[in-house]
Amino acid sequence: MLYYLFRYLEQFGIPGARLWSYISFRAILTLVLSLIISAWFGEYFIKWMKRHKASEAQRDASIDPYGVEKVGVPTMGGVIIIVATVVPCLLLGRLRNIYMLLMLGTIILLGLLGFIDDYIKMKRSKDGMRPIFKLAGQAALGLIVGLTMWLSPDAVIQENHTEMRNNQEVVVHSKNTVKSTDTTIPFVKDNNLSYSEAMGFFGKYKTAAGWILFVLITTFIVMAVSNGSNLNDGMDGMCAGNSAIMVFTLGILAYVSSHIGMAQYLNIMYIPGSEELVIFSLAFVGALVGFLWYNSYPAQIFMGDTGSLAIGGCIGVMAVIIHKELLIPLICFVFLMESISVILQTQVARRGNKRGLKWRVFKRAPIHDTFRVKPGQLAPDVKVFLNWPKGCWLESKITIRFWIVTIIMCGLAILTLKIR
Repeated sequence: MLYYLFRYLEQFGIPGARLWSYISFRAILTLVLSLIISAWFGEYFIKWMKRHKASEAQRDASIDPYGVEKVGVPTMGGVIIIVATVVPCLLLGRLRNIYMLLMLGTIILLGLLGFIDDYIKMKRSKDGMRPIFKLAGQAALGLIVGLTMWLSPDAVIQENHTEMRNNQEVVVHSKNTVKSTDTTIPFVKDNNLSYSEAMGFFGKYKTAAGWILFVLITTFIVMAVSNGSNLNDGMDGMCAGNSAIMVFTLGILAYVSSHIGMAQYLNIMYIPGSEELVIFSLAFVGALVGFLWYNSYPAQIFMGDTGSLAIGGCIGVMAVIIHKELLIPLICFVFLMESISVILQTQVARRGNKRGLKWRVFKRAPIHDTFRVKPGQLAPDVKVFLNWPKGCWLESKITIRFWIVTIIMCGLAILTLKIR
């Protein structure tokens, strides 16, 4: 709203009004504002939740050895993250931008889905919403995003190609915008993969088939990253810290994709309008870092599914919008490992049960839980294939080490812009 106000005042020569046309100015202001809102609003929200005794059920001491220290801690802290993200975006973002609208819709809808799940956990059943309903909500959001990218006339790119000038090969972008199913393949030169070309066996229907494939992949990404984020939310500051690093990385990728000069220099597709993702990403980063003020160990509030589902969904949607979804395994490496660990643990346990044996790949799953199992905590008849580490790490040490892994993998994701 303020963006449109000051752009209007610019016509009358109001000093400083022109600043609002610069993405860097609005982005930094958004970051600062989201930090202030999350820190200020968080304090009042925690007090309100404590007055209404809206706390998470006591954690199982057999899984979380520090659970006794977390009795009565309020949940639904994702509300703080969502408010601290949405308010600055409404004030400083371009609300007619299709990408901004998609991101705001994603964080609000998945936040609402997680809120319902958290409410059921507190009031009715500690197991929360039935998984099928949660997956259906994530799938519906993924379909909405995919179809919007397909059908919206504003979701376009300008293709890049090389040509010879003065005996030198240079990268230029076409002047016309086009709808595209291209995505970036990391570490590969001339690194665009077209879903439509991949569906070439459909002949004249390959474009429609490519878009259908794109919608299905978008739906899968939203579900996978959202659930990976949900699994990662098991320690104080774990998910918020990892997610802040991931979102900041996507903000960098969005910025270079929205800047035609940098897009030409890096030989990547130019995506008009994606600069608004920089505004959203810095608002999101500010909200997550501000939330760590209360969520770092020992936590004063948990984000709950209200936050974790919205975080994962937003990360997945941002990657899809800037056509960098194949970088998700690098950027969201920690989320991916959490999901894989649960799948492996479940499958091996089932096979062991059929033979009357207690088989485990890890001491606990998701993978972060395996680092806080105390010696002798597992039953003697449980066979663990990867019995490491031998001791129990402090929760704060586990969290910070996971952050470091995320920084390394996100750094590699950024390097893919040059390493091909």
